[in-house]
Amino acid sequence: MEKTVKTIVAIGGGEIKTKTTLKIDEYVASLARRRAGDRRPTGLFIGTASHDSMPYFNSFRKTYTSVFDIKADVALTVYGEMDLTHIEEKFAKADFLYIGGGDTKFMLDSWRATGLLRLVLDAYERGVPIAGLSAGAICWFDVMYTDFDIIRGQSNEYKMLDGLGVLRGVACPHYDDRRVDFARAFAACGYEKAFAIENDAAVVFENGTPAKALSSGGKAFSVLRNGAEVSETELNI
Repeated sequence: MEKTVKTIVAIGGGEIKTKTTLKIDEYVASLARRRAGDRRPTGLFIGTASHDSMPYFNSFRKTYTSVFDIKADVALTVYGEMDLTHIEEKFAKADFLYIGGGDTKFMLDSWRATGLLRLVLDAYERGVPIAGLSAGAICWFDVMYTDFDIIRGQSNEYKMLDGLGVLRGVACPHYDDRRVDFARAFAACGYEKAFAIENDAAVVFENGTPAKALSSGGKAFSVLRNGAEVSETELNI
């Protein structure tokens, strides 16, 4: 029996609306087509981190439907538009999940409160490919370097926050914008390894292991801490 490959495409950032991540989206679309076989693939957009922004979903649809001929669907939980049974049906039909960016802490708290977390983790375990941008990328790691307090206007500092622990280590998105701040925070934390991903770059994880680096203009790095010393190495997988 063929082993299930659990895939996460962790995208550091970028603008799906203006198609800056298009080369990465093309790779994600290829995973969806492979899973769908002879069927037209379906992609399920999860925009919890952006409070279920419909313009964000429309940007997803314009890329994945108009460019790649993938049917676009959406799971809405923030304002109670859909019950969980309806959403479960959408997950059952999805050939990939796309988890958008925004407020990471709000997203995880909401997933736990609504039951969506169970569906997301079950999809991963079943081998449904998952693409996540920014919040949707870093949520999978032990620790996330996140701007949730900045988004809320409660602080001007990034913070380390516990993630889902599916992938090992620390994750930093938008690394081209946060390199200096992240190096300082990472040097003071208890972890020794991080993945730092720039806008328009991604790292593909298969069964928890980095398998491929993707670029639509950006770069991805492995960052190591030895005492207070921090070093980075570009991922060329």
